[in-house]
Amino acid sequence: MVGFLHDYDPPVPRASASPLAKRLRGKSVCICAGPGGVGKTTTSAALALGLAREGQRVAVVTIDPARRLASALGIDELDDEPRRIDPALLAAQGIECKGELWATMLDAKRTFDTLIGRIAPDERAREEVFANRIYQEISGAVAGTQEFSAIAKLYELHREGRFDTIVLDTPPARNALDFLDAPMRISRFLEGRSVRMFLAPGNLAARLVGRGSGLVLSMFSRFTGVDLIGDLSGFFGALGGMLDGFRERAGMVDQLLRDPTTAFLLVTSPEPEPAREALFFAEQLRDAGMSRAGLIVNRVHSDGLDGHTVAEVAALLADELGERLAARVAGNLADFDVLAQRDRATVERLSEALEDPHPILVPHLDGDVQDLAGLDFVARHLFA
Repeated sequence: MVGFLHDYDPPVPRASASPLAKRLRGKSVCICAGPGGVGKTTTSAALALGLAREGQRVAVVTIDPARRLASALGIDELDDEPRRIDPALLAAQGIECKGELWATMLDAKRTFDTLIGRIAPDERAREEVFANRIYQEISGAVAGTQEFSAIAKLYELHREGRFDTIVLDTPPARNALDFLDAPMRISRFLEGRSVRMFLAPGNLAARLVGRGSGLVLSMFSRFTGVDLIGDLSGFFGALGGMLDGFRERAGMVDQLLRDPTTAFLLVTSPEPEPAREALFFAEQLRDAGMSRAGLIVNRVHSDGLDGHTVAEVAALLADELGERLAARVAGNLADFDVLAQRDRATVERLSEALEDPHPILVPHLDGDVQDLAGLDFVARHLFA
């Protein structure tokens, strides 16, 4: 999470004049992507708050399992349906919000069940899948690929047309393709040879299992009452009528990710490893034909010594703090300066490599964002 510096109160910038607002103009979907542990969840929520403050109806979708977003938004618990943040909570923090801020946290299995319900050809097919024991056991695991669930929920909300902008917080991953390829990956699985085997007529799957395995499964069925082959065939048979629906949905989701109204914001920190991963993410986004709207670098240190030497700072502080304490403070500022120089060099490398002369910088802060005031603080930097 990005930190929160409690004793700093910057002026509220006009989002209409900010570089980020200009980059997001006309975008209905904004996806915060990048390596894990760099503050994507906080950035997503702050971004949504900034857009809502300027008059948009915004929903932020998070997959954060720690549920820190709910706490920061002043909500005891988020669920799979978007919930509006109480305007009174915003007003109590001095946040003037012209629009509406909504938030939701994904329920992976519910998202997958909803998808099945939408693409099932009729109610009988839908109930047959839901009642199948194989589906009941593995649907959570299949839907538990956070990438697929996140994109499925994104598409559902976008199709409903309830919001001006949807901001998506993506799962932590080292490979952007895990997210970008999720819809087509599940489509390829359902069209694979293993699935077609169970869809073949004449109980071909049972014959292909073989006599030895068939004997074991027969004994298993007798002692447990579970007809594994029958359940598997029934499961894939029920899904067979939905393959066209899966294929069509995957294609539409893939099209949404490549649509000009969808923008990717690359989020990282100035530490060496996340910065390297961010460059790799950017390369994959470019190769996949995805539109990158900007670079956000969280936790950036600024100058500690402000251009002075340690001795000069110690001398300046000596009268007020005493020589010993002044020397310790100057030494701490020198250590901070080392981090500031590293961060400046990293930001310059990222800016040059990504051909982005104006990356958005969020300062290193003193603590975790735990309330709406903290999110508003980050939002002000994003839209400065």
